[in-house]
Amino acid sequence: MALTRDAGLYYVLFALLIVWSTDTGAYFIGRQFGKHKLAPHVSPNKTVEGFIGGIVSAIIIAGGFFYLMNLSGNIGLVILALIVLSIFGQLGDLVESALKRFYGVKDSGKILPGHGGILDRFDSLLFVLPLLHILQII
Repeated sequence: MALTRDAGLYYVLFALLIVWSTDTGAYFIGRQFGKHKLAPHVSPNKTVEGFIGGIVSAIIIAGGFFYLMNLSGNIGLVILALIVLSIFGQLGDLVESALKRFYGVKDSGKILPGHGGILDRFDSLLFVLPLLHILQII
């Protein structure tokens, strides 16, 4: 996060939008159209349709933000990176769910009860932020 902050506020917002739009898109598309379970033993409510909806949402929202804020980079490569980043963000969420399931806990903390804990707010970022820098988007 510190490296992203050093790149500028718009890049921090870009990273957050990737995660937020992926999570939101996956949730709403999955709830509406989800029929095929993604990883039922790890996270029984996640669906393939939601997974794809999260990627599409990230491309539209974070990609639109990237374009409208005139951030530097080839938009075609950014869209390709958004697909990878959205997938890794969802992978981060699945990893955290697998850890909670392995340890037999519902929430990863008590600060945000009923929301899976505070780690649920950052699990995707833990995967997305380093990858942003590896891909040299920021």
